[in-house]
Amino acid sequence: MDQSQIDALRAKPVPAFAHLIDGQHVASSDGATMDIISPIDGSVLTTTARGTAGDMHAAIASARAAFEDRRWAGQPPAARKKVLMKWADLIEAHALELAVLGVRDNGTEISMALKAEPGSAAATIRYYAEALDKIYGEIAATPAEILGMIHKEPVGVVGAIIPWNFPLMIGAWKLAPALAMGNAVVVKPSETASLSLMRMCALALEAGLPPGVLNAVTGEGAVVGEAMGLSMDVDALVFTGSGGTGRRLMDYAARSNMKRVYLELGGKSPNIVFADAPDLAEAAKVTAGGIFRNAGQVCVAGSRLLVERSIHDDFVAAVAKAAEAMHVGDPLRVETQIGAVNSETQLKANLGFVDTAIAEGGTVVTGGARILQETGGYYMAPTIVTDVAPDATLTQKEVFGPVLGVTAFDTIEEAVALANGTVYGLAGAAWTANLSKAHRMVREVRTGVMHINTYGGADGTVPLGGVGQSGNGSDKSLHAIDKYINLKTAWIKL
Repeated sequence: MDQSQIDALRAKPVPAFAHLIDGQHVASSDGATMDIISPIDGSVLTTTARGTAGDMHAAIASARAAFEDRRWAGQPPAARKKVLMKWADLIEAHALELAVLGVRDNGTEISMALKAEPGSAAATIRYYAEALDKIYGEIAATPAEILGMIHKEPVGVVGAIIPWNFPLMIGAWKLAPALAMGNAVVVKPSETASLSLMRMCALALEAGLPPGVLNAVTGEGAVVGEAMGLSMDVDALVFTGSGGTGRRLMDYAARSNMKRVYLELGGKSPNIVFADAPDLAEAAKVTAGGIFRNAGQVCVAGSRLLVERSIHDDFVAAVAKAAEAMHVGDPLRVETQIGAVNSETQLKANLGFVDTAIAEGGTVVTGGARILQETGGYYMAPTIVTDVAPDATLTQKEVFGPVLGVTAFDTIEEAVALANGTVYGLAGAAWTANLSKAHRMVREVRTGVMHINTYGGADGTVPLGGVGQSGNGSDKSLHAIDKYINLKTAWIKL
């Protein structure tokens, strides 16, 4: 990365953003806008349209018309592939622009954002573009006088609600398979980080996606998100975010057309370190990165550290040393390893979790405070709290910030019980040189992704799904396609 290029992009004024409906950039029907506050310095970066329910209904109507006339679903697979591939090319061509715009909006450090946002999004779109002409129907095993065929058809109109932490990466996890299968999509970005995703959607039109096939409406979840959830014309709803919002979306589906609802609702992921870990120094370094990169604003973050008691003190000290060595600061500087917290509201919530942890008997080893307040931005020191009880708030509730809770254990059975002792089940890890122990942890820890002797880095070839209150369905891999197709049986008497 070239710091001078980043600085030049940072200096550019950001124009006001509007909705994308039926291939056109349009203002909200009532003309209302929202200020976009940069977490880097607390300044107003630009404005976006503050959507109304009517705006969302217009976007859904556009998507429905595009789906029904088959302007996209009716194209040959090779034609759809060509458009998606061009979209990925455009994302890569604009990668630094997209990454810097996103960082100005949500505070992720640029070193992570460039790879995890446009880089990941382009790779995801290419993956599903390559897959779309390899999804075959089936011939059933039937009597000789019957031909049984199973067709795989697009669901119809897909509503996608995307979070603020990785809007391009997570957005592509939803948009790419949905569009590859011939669906029309309406996107609702987060009101606190929508700019880069809106720009990426505009690039899809530039790549040749027909108008109306991909629409995007900005605004508040309680208004445009609710309108999407209650719509009788949305056939499937995909969402990454909080459990409370996920419950509301399920309620909206029940109150409307019983649309499919696929949810990824975060977690409280256990990172289990045994005394026989192959490299405790490496484990400490990776543990720090697994919770503190992007200021802990990662759904699979290893936010619970479970450490075998015999190595507890030394290992916690090593993690603290690694955390304190990580540079927190301006996320648009290439040397920064931990950027800004997304919003002042989120920062206050993070600090509140630390106060609660102390009140409940926890001990702050490092961090625990707001820093760099003179910048006007929202920064927090990476925080480690030990003596965290299994029933403590810091064990049971997702912080979504740079706060690591530590609990000691003595036996494998205790480690498994602690790991499974929350309502979540998104990710986890175990560090051990014992092959049998590793396989046992994979089998017994209830989670969608289980790492062994690493944390993070699973690519698009494998699914990301949760158990328990971490959600349902899977993003990534060929398995994600199942969310965006209907199976239709043809039973033919010969």
